[in-house]
Amino acid sequence: MPVVIVDSAIYKGGARVSGPEDLSDALEEARATGDAFLWVGMHEPTEKEFEHVRSEFGLHPLAVEDALTAHQRPKLEVYDDSLFVVLKPVVYDDDLDTVTTGELMVFIGDSFVVTVRHGEGGALAAVRHRLEHEPQVLRHGPTAVLYAVADAVVDHYIDVAAELQADLEELEAEVFQPNGGDAKNTASRIYNFKRQVLEFRRATAPLMQPMSRLSVPGVPFVHEHARPFFRDVADHLTKANEYVEGLDRLLSDALAAHLAQMGVRQNDDMRKISAWAAMAAVPTMVAGIYGMNFDHMPELHTRYGYEVVLVVMGLIVWGLHRMFKRRGWL
Repeated sequence: MPVVIVDSAIYKGGARVSGPEDLSDALEEARATGDAFLWVGMHEPTEKEFEHVRSEFGLHPLAVEDALTAHQRPKLEVYDDSLFVVLKPVVYDDDLDTVTTGELMVFIGDSFVVTVRHGEGGALAAVRHRLEHEPQVLRHGPTAVLYAVADAVVDHYIDVAAELQADLEELEAEVFQPNGGDAKNTASRIYNFKRQVLEFRRATAPLMQPMSRLSVPGVPFVHEHARPFFRDVADHLTKANEYVEGLDRLLSDALAAHLAQMGVRQNDDMRKISAWAAMAAVPTMVAGIYGMNFDHMPELHTRYGYEVVLVVMGLIVWGLHRMFKRRGWL
């Protein structure tokens, strides 16, 4: 079995039967049984590695191309012999404040499921393990795998949204702290946070349409009893999208508040600078006048002229200081 295949097994009656050595024989066995299916999980296969799987399951070339190249939007595509679904799991690094998206492609057809994973996020070992302990769900066949994968991805969306919400509350506290913090660093953090929310939105928003389609009749290879499960996933996805939209609005409000605070602080600084400049201008003006080289100037040759001028300058500056202080400029 190629090493790129992470795990593969035949499931019959809601239970794992065996791990096949040959995909062709395993698929024939699953189809002959009637209530069984083959699940093959792969991680970042190359074109050559995926060719064997493509030929055995008869996958459509366009879907295969998307599965190999990745960088796809969440979507649902129906082909003659299979159903192709793209999901984008997200991983949030709390230390670096970054949202990273992976990709999960799911092929569903007659008695088979093929999952292709790109990136470190969205590992399916836990999903497979959980399904193997829920035979009542696994009896729905390949559709159960698609539901379990979509449910795990969407539930993790809500977990990531909660982590982002907690970090956003810390950022809001930084924006509204009395001293204003490092204005340049705060603006940079808000902008970076907004980029992470945008990356998150690219994973959640486009998935709504595929989940809605899977919850109504008309999509082949989807078990009729599985539709309520997809409606539940769609409900959770709606909640995740509301979280993301709320985060985006709060970030916009935080950025606007931060810019407004910066404007207020700059106005306060300008008032202080203007007040001190006004107080410095008076003695400068008086000293400049008495520094002129004229013989006939008032008090120029009196005994206490120097002291009188200093006192007058001091009184004027003191008066200006009290006036500015009363008006809140200092």
